[in-house]
Amino acid sequence: MQLHILESIILLLTSAVVVSTIFRRFNLPPVLGYLVVGACVGPYGLGWMPDIQATSELAEFGVVFLMFTIGLEFSLAKLIAMKRLVLGLGGLQVAITTAITMLVAFIAHAHIAMALVVGGVAAMSSTAIVSKQLNDQLELNTPQGLNAIGILLFQDIAVIPFLILIPSLASGNHNVLVPLIHAVVKAAIVMILIMWLGRKVLRPIFHVIAATRSMEIFTLTVLLVTLSSAWLTDKMGLSSALGAFLAGMMLGETEFRHQIEVEIRPFRDVLLGLFFITIGMLLNLSAIPDAWRGILILLTLLIFFKTFIIFGLCRIMGDTSSTALRTGLILAQGGEFSFALLTVAMDEKIFQPHYNQMVLCALLFSMALSPFLIRYNNTISQWFLPKKAHAYENEIALAEAVAETAEGMKDHVIICGYGRVGQNICHFLEAEGFQFLALDMDPSRVQKAKMAGESVTYGDAGNMGILKAAGIMKAKTIIFSFEEPHTAIKAVYQVRQEFPDLPILVRTRDDTHLAALQEAGATEVIPEILEASLMISFHVLVLMGVPVFRAIRHLRSTRADRYQLLHRIYPSEDMMDVEDIEASTHEQLHVVKLTPRSFAIGKKLKDLNIEATSALITSIKRNGIRVPEPDPETEIRADDVVVLYGVPESLDEAERLLLDGEK
Repeated sequence: MQLHILESIILLLTSAVVVSTIFRRFNLPPVLGYLVVGACVGPYGLGWMPDIQATSELAEFGVVFLMFTIGLEFSLAKLIAMKRLVLGLGGLQVAITTAITMLVAFIAHAHIAMALVVGGVAAMSSTAIVSKQLNDQLELNTPQGLNAIGILLFQDIAVIPFLILIPSLASGNHNVLVPLIHAVVKAAIVMILIMWLGRKVLRPIFHVIAATRSMEIFTLTVLLVTLSSAWLTDKMGLSSALGAFLAGMMLGETEFRHQIEVEIRPFRDVLLGLFFITIGMLLNLSAIPDAWRGILILLTLLIFFKTFIIFGLCRIMGDTSSTALRTGLILAQGGEFSFALLTVAMDEKIFQPHYNQMVLCALLFSMALSPFLIRYNNTISQWFLPKKAHAYENEIALAEAVAETAEGMKDHVIICGYGRVGQNICHFLEAEGFQFLALDMDPSRVQKAKMAGESVTYGDAGNMGILKAAGIMKAKTIIFSFEEPHTAIKAVYQVRQEFPDLPILVRTRDDTHLAALQEAGATEVIPEILEASLMISFHVLVLMGVPVFRAIRHLRSTRADRYQLLHRIYPSEDMMDVEDIEASTHEQLHVVKLTPRSFAIGKKLKDLNIEATSALITSIKRNGIRVPEPDPETEIRADDVVVLYGVPESLDEAERLLLDGEK
C-alpha cells in the first residue's frame, strides 16, 4: 500500500512537471496542462490512476488554501462594502440562471429534481480557476475581478440549498422548508463565529507565535487556522473553501498577512495543481466520439448563456458594457460545485449514465476553455464592443477607481509616477503626516503597493480626467516623477492651463528638457544628474574644510541660477556617453587655443563683441593660470586658451570670430 501511494505521487508529479513545463513554454495556461494530465492518467485514460477518491480528497485542500490567500487580500470592511455584489449581483445571478435553466428543462419534459440539478450545475462557476487566474493576472481588485469574486462567494453559500433540495425532491419528499431554514441558521452562526474568533482570538495568538521567532511554529499555526476554519464550515454543511476565505479575511487585517501568504503559498500551489489533475481524471475520453454533438451544444449554450445573463445583470447594476462583458467571460465556465451536484444526481439516479457523462464532459471542456477566456477577457470584449465605447468605458471605470482612492482627500500631494523617486517622496510625506495619492501605469507595482496599504492607484497622469478624479482641484501640489519628458511636458502644460496657481514640481533625468518644462509651466524642475552633482560637490567642499554655510550658499546660488553653472560641461570626442549625446544638441563648453596669427590677438574682449554670437566666455587660461569670468577690459594674447559656453552653432560662430574675425 505504501509503495502504491508513493508510485502514484511520483507519477502525478512527473506528469505535472513535464506537461506544465511544455504548456508554459508555449505560453499556455498551466491549469489546462493539469487538466490534460488528469485526463491522460485517470481511470478513463491510460488507467494509471484507477482510484481517484483519496487523491481527490487531498487535492481539495488546494482550493482551501487558494481561498485562504484570496481572503488575505480582503477585509471585513471591504466585504461589507461588497454586499451589493455578493447579495445583489451574486444572488440575482444564481436565482435567474437557475430559474431560466429550470424553465427550459420543464419545457423539455424534465421532472423537478432533474430541472433543479441542471439549473444548479449551470449557475455555478469555478472558484479555483477564476480566483487563481485573476490573481495571476493582477485583476482581483479590478471592477470585473470584484464582480466575479462577489458572485463566487454567493455561489459557495448557495450550493447548500441545492444539496438539500435535490435528494429530497428525488425521493419524492417535498417538505424541504425546515431543512432549508436549519441550514441557513447554521450558516449564519458559523460565519459569525469565524469572524468573531478572527477578531478576538487570532491576532493575539499570532502575536504570541511571532514572539517565539520560530518560522516552524508560525507555519504550523497558519496551517492549523486554515484547516480548522475549513473543517468547521464543512461540518456545518457549508463549503470548506468559504471557511478558509473567512479565516484569511480575518488574518488579512493583521500585520502578519504578507508573511502568512509567503508561508502558505507552497502548499497552495502544489495542492491546487493536484486538484486540477483530479478534475481532469473525471473525463471519459471514450464517451466523446458518440456524444460529441450533444457535448458541443451543451458547451456552447453554457458559455454563451452564462455570459449573456451575467452581462445583463452587471449592466442593470450600473457597470459599463466593458466591465459587464468581461465579468461574464470570466464566469462563463462550470465549477467544482457543479460536479458536486452532478455526483448527487448520479447517486440518486436522476440522470441516465449517458446524460451524466455528456454534462460532465461539457463542464470539463468549459473549465479547459476558461483560462483562455479569462486571460483574454479584455481582448474579446474589444471584439464585441465598439472601440470608442470600449476606450471611453475603460476610462470611466479607471477614473471611478482613482476617485474612490482619493475620496476624502484635501490639500494632498499628487505624485505622478511611483518608481524609486516617487516612492521615496511618499515616504517623506507619510513621515510628516501629509496626505498623498500616487498614480502609476505599472499594474504589478500598483497591485503590490495597494496590498501593502499604500495610497496608490493605477492611472495615466497625462489624462486630465484621471488627474481630476485624483482630486487635483483640492490638491496642494502635483509632482511628476516619471522618466518620460515628452509626456511630462504635455501634462504640465495641461495642468498649468486649468490650474494656473497650482505648484508643479517635475523630476527629470538631466537638463535636456529643462527649458521646455519651464515654458510649459513647471514651478520647479529638478534634474536628477545635476542634483547629484550638487550634493557630491557640497560634501567635497565640507570635507576640504570649507565652512558648511559657504557650501550651502554655493548650492543655493546654483539652484537660484537654474543650474547654469552645472550646464557648463565638456562633451567627449567619441560622443559615446549618453549624457554627452544629449548635451551635444544643447549648451556646452568649448575650448579655443589662440595662435599668434589669430584675429583676436591684441584686442580687448569688449571690442570683440562675442555676445553677438550668443556664446559666453567663461574663463581664460594664460601662463598656466585660469582666470574665471574675465573682465571686458582684458586684452587677448597669443597662446591664450579661451573657454566658451553656448549651443554648438553659437560656439562655431564665436570660434571663427576669435580666429578669423568673421562669424
